[in-house]
Amino acid sequence: MTKSKGKGKFKRSDFKKIGKDVVFEDGVRVFHPENITIGDGAYIGHDTVLEAYHKNEMIIGGGTWIGHGCFFHSAGGIKIGKAVGIGPGVKILTSVHKEGPLSKPIIHNRLDFGGVVIEDGSDIGIGAVILPGITIGKGAQVGAGAVVTKDVEPFTVVAGNPARVLRKRKKE
Repeated sequence: MTKSKGKGKFKRSDFKKIGKDVVFEDGVRVFHPENITIGDGAYIGHDTVLEAYHKNEMIIGGGTWIGHGCFFHSAGGIKIGKAVGIGPGVKILTSVHKEGPLSKPIIHNRLDFGGVVIEDGSDIGIGAVILPGITIGKGAQVGAGAVVTKDVEPFTVVAGNPARVLRKRKKE
């Protein structure tokens, strides 16, 4: 396995832990793989960026499918459960620059960190954005293009900007 590490290539031994049968499509970029754990059978689509950080961890559970063109920035930590579906173009952010004095550019202000947790069996629609500090419960579904600003309860369907509850998933 050799692909980009931001610049250059990465290999299995670069990761904190990596399972069997993990697929990295062409163009995947990985930063700080030493802070990334990926479970068995995970799939990472073309041109996805897994940007771990010098602290905190990114954990991707076994059997999780990540579509092409995603961007995961785990400065605050990301924990993705098992068998999670993540559509193309999804963004997961775990830090934000706080506002400060008007004389100071926002980018120079302090960062606040908030980990993101996506529990087992959830599904994140194409182009959704998950903001810092969010937990998406087990079996929840996030609609395409949603901007998730609040936690999502297990087995709940949300959509919109900001995401709002549409309904609970029905038991079989």
